[in-house]
Amino acid sequence: MEKIELETHPWEPFIPDGARILIMGTFPPQPKRWSMDFYYPNRTNDFWPMMGLIYYSDRRALLMPDGKHFDLDKIKQLLTEQHIALNDTGRQVRRLKGNASDKYLEIVTPVPLYELLDRMPHCHTVATTGEKAAGVIAEITGTPLPRMGEMVEGPDGLKIWRMPSTSRAYPLPLEQKAAYYEAMLKNV
Repeated sequence: MEKIELETHPWEPFIPDGARILIMGTFPPQPKRWSMDFYYPNRTNDFWPMMGLIYYSDRRALLMPDGKHFDLDKIKQLLTEQHIALNDTGRQVRRLKGNASDKYLEIVTPVPLYELLDRMPHCHTVATTGEKAAGVIAEITGTPLPRMGEMVEGPDGLKIWRMPSTSRAYPLPLEQKAAYYEAMLKNV
């Protein structure tokens, strides 16, 4: 029987000063899929095009001029200005099928959510990008799994949102994903 490799998350949480919201995915894809060394690195993921639509009315706003790589400096500037922190719900995982699909991702060690939130005294909102991440946060906080696009209140008034997955595998047009996220971000 082949032993499946245990992977540890490659990045530290991104926590700008005054972070008011923590957006959490599940776990990065394999490095061969990265176009940058940062969250949502896969060029085919809708997260950064969606953020470009929301904040710049341009899905290509966070791309480098070559159109193939994300502009990490511009991304970090946007996150800092908007007080958005990023991390993932999986600290250690196993890829059961050797791909990035949440369906085949075993979360071995979840993120220490409350330790993370202790580092962000102004953050009272967690938003998850997809069902698997939402399930991990629901388990950690002892809250029900919110419906997509909705929020539940957790311990100490923590607002927990479940947003649509930004994976292209999730069958929702980019503009509709952006509308869900924009409504949630305005609420924060």
